[in-house]
Amino acid sequence: MKRNRIFKVLLSMMLVLVMLSACGNKDNGTVTEGKNTVEEGGEAAKSEEAAESGDTADIGESPSSDKDGLTLSDEAITITLWDISTEDPVKSNTEDAIARFMADYTNVTVDFVHTQNDSYKEKLVIAMSSGQCPDMYMHWGGGPMIEYMKSGFASDITSLYENYCDVDFLKSAIAQCTYNDKMYAIPYGGISGSGIFYNKSIFDKVGVDVPTTIGELEAVCDKLLAVGYTPFSLANGSKWTGSMYFMYLATRYGGTGSFAAAADGSGAFTDEAFMYAAETIQDWVRKGYFPEGVNSLSTDDGQDRQLMYQEKCAMMLQGSWQSRNMRRDNEEWYTKNIGYFAFPALEGSEFDQKIVVGTSIGNGFSFNCDGEKLKACFILATQYYNDDIYNQKQLEANTIPSIVGMGGAIEDECMRQVWADFSAAPEVQLWYDQYLPPEVSEKHKDLCQDIFGLTMTPEKANQALQDSMDAYLGNNVK
Repeated sequence: MKRNRIFKVLLSMMLVLVMLSACGNKDNGTVTEGKNTVEEGGEAAKSEEAAESGDTADIGESPSSDKDGLTLSDEAITITLWDISTEDPVKSNTEDAIARFMADYTNVTVDFVHTQNDSYKEKLVIAMSSGQCPDMYMHWGGGPMIEYMKSGFASDITSLYENYCDVDFLKSAIAQCTYNDKMYAIPYGGISGSGIFYNKSIFDKVGVDVPTTIGELEAVCDKLLAVGYTPFSLANGSKWTGSMYFMYLATRYGGTGSFAAAADGSGAFTDEAFMYAAETIQDWVRKGYFPEGVNSLSTDDGQDRQLMYQEKCAMMLQGSWQSRNMRRDNEEWYTKNIGYFAFPALEGSEFDQKIVVGTSIGNGFSFNCDGEKLKACFILATQYYNDDIYNQKQLEANTIPSIVGMGGAIEDECMRQVWADFSAAPEVQLWYDQYLPPEVSEKHKDLCQDIFGLTMTPEKANQALQDSMDAYLGNNVK
């Protein structure tokens, strides 16, 4: 495959010092590596005990055995796998899936590398540009997945999926893994929506109800300010966090169509929906709805959650994965204090106000290989990252698998609301920074900091984003 034009896009991404993501699991930590890693007492150890006791007939299965109709040869295979699972419970859940896979397929070795989220994209692009792309790697779908595919680093798995996958994925999840009617990824990270976490105790103390409209939300913010609370916790040093406000406000004003038109060139980021979003954010900044120094705070360091724990802030617009993070940090406090509601409706808007901003896949696995190795990767992704064991661990970790019928198994109050929001949504607006081409995505996130920092007017910020989009379309659309 000819890669020159696509490599220009990929190489331009390498110049970015910090590559941030708007979705997916926001786990922190350093790079960790493993080879044939089986933690003591993990799933592989349990499987060995089960085999000895005769509790299961599947343990000790030969490498060439037929699972769901897809058979591997007994040749030795080594899979290099990259993801961002640097903290528990996600880290242990992924390693359990790998361990169970290698216990069943003893001729396959999985060398896995976990990389902290903020560094991951840059590292992946550098690897691709140097011809060192891993065999199996996670991503967030959207524009980057398409670029990886066009560059020749994402194998077409349409036939494997149609013939050997029994997982009943949500249709919206399959759509996010598909391009031009061909499938290039397997969902595994679960639904990742965004909405507003709030402190129920503070709301009760101040005497305010959950707002259902933006007007009501502003009234709640004003009452919170009057008694000394900062309404929203926001750590916008990571840029994509501020983008959530921009996306929701623009979507409430103009639906998904305004963004789709701006992205394909039939509309523009200077249109009314985006002006409303930028102007509203700056109005809220001036009113004091956000913490001081918001652009210097880091969500990967948990600084937005800390402001919630300290009860300095009453609300936090964030991804649904923060439910898992808060529960992990302090389950008792989280259960007692935290609730969740959908981003409020804009009064008078003609567009559907139940649209959710987020992703139906959370993460997806793509594969840079073929033959027996591709089959092995496919088996790992579909039968171990999406089986009953893994799905149960996902639910226990406050993550909802992108699979039909998962709603009834959710126990966490906040995550039940996330599922209800997705179930009622007529559309899911994919995160802008995952939909847009990489260079435009980075420009969008930079400009969100300018908007929150009041260092650029809405007119100039949106025009700068449009200029970036025009440059991309001019260079890449024939």
